[in-house]
Amino acid sequence: MNRNIRFLGFGAAIRALGVAMLTPFITIYLRRVVGLDYLSIGLLIIVIGIFPLIVSPFGGLVTDRIGRRRLFLIMLGVEALSTGLVAASMKLGSVAGIIVAAGVANLAGGALAGPALSAYTADLTTIPERSQAFSWQRIGFNGGYTVGVIAGGFLTVAVGYAVAGFLASFVMGGGVIVLALVLSSSPYDEARADGASPDGVRVSPGPSSARESLRILARDKGFLLLCLAFFLANLAEAQWANTLPLYVGTVLGLPNDILGIALALNGLVVFLGQTQVTRWATGHLHTSSANAGIVLYVISYLTLGALGLGWSGWEVVAMVMVAIIILTFGENFSAIPQMTMPSNLAPSTEIGSYNGAFGLFAGAGYVFAPALGGAALQATTNTLLSWALMMIPAVPAFYLFARLGRSLPKDANTV
Repeated sequence: MNRNIRFLGFGAAIRALGVAMLTPFITIYLRRVVGLDYLSIGLLIIVIGIFPLIVSPFGGLVTDRIGRRRLFLIMLGVEALSTGLVAASMKLGSVAGIIVAAGVANLAGGALAGPALSAYTADLTTIPERSQAFSWQRIGFNGGYTVGVIAGGFLTVAVGYAVAGFLASFVMGGGVIVLALVLSSSPYDEARADGASPDGVRVSPGPSSARESLRILARDKGFLLLCLAFFLANLAEAQWANTLPLYVGTVLGLPNDILGIALALNGLVVFLGQTQVTRWATGHLHTSSANAGIVLYVISYLTLGALGLGWSGWEVVAMVMVAIIILTFGENFSAIPQMTMPSNLAPSTEIGSYNGAFGLFAGAGYVFAPALGGAALQATTNTLLSWALMMIPAVPAFYLFARLGRSLPKDANTV
């Protein structure tokens, strides 16, 4: 494995350690400390995510224009600083400050750094190597997440949300410094100075505007359907990021320290299980892997919904952990195609643009998922029905992945 790919995995672990110390607990802070209702929290999460969503095609465009390494290092630094501003806003009790700072962190770490990191990884790998390379990054990220979410759960209880946030910002900044010291430029970045791509083909200027970048979707119908499928899948699956902690912490009543331990299972199962899941998926279609993930997510979320119908005590804790384990195996299956397929389908000079356009759709699923979750929790006191409503988008997503499995090129759609 390329040394830079290994370093990305270690850097991802440090960054995730910081991210997990605060991010999963922001919605709980808004519910328990500020007193907002579920729908309002979901709508605020949309506000945090909508601007990064709009900017995501520009992220891919800028990645192809100015280089991968430079962009993601700068943006991860901005993400770390913005996390500190979230903590400061919590200290001051400013909801507006939390929303603005969290939005900037999401913009920098997701919409701008995300396409650059994906393109940097693609530059250093061939199509058969990419699943392993992205799996390594997921293992690193979730190893850090496992430790971070436990630390965040205990810190928010022991010293408060703001102190946990300041420590998270410090750790994330350390991760950026480590990456800046050890990572070299990608072959694409080095070739740009000479006007040649790594494989000897002249580097075209690529799309000259974000509008042209989005025209990729009109030109490549299979890619457009893939983007739509992941939008619908993420709309259902991404409830784990905000709705799940909020539901477990406030509806099921688990305290933050126990919640932190339960959420740490997510990172632990990725850390221990992603390599094995990738082996299982190798040789099979990416779209089949995505559908396996959908099935496991639905089973997990409906289990969580059933726990709100009279379950209590340690039975709830045990079953939450079982549901999170099932969910994480679903995540392991769905993450492989989500991280790999945009680069597999892209021409070598448009990898960043493809990832940016893909991020618009996949990111929209993440952005609107909390509003769907909040509306479903608000709509009925029957928690099983609430979670069933959240899973409705998974049905058309499953159909689209099955259809794409029959139409996409086999070399791009094989793990």
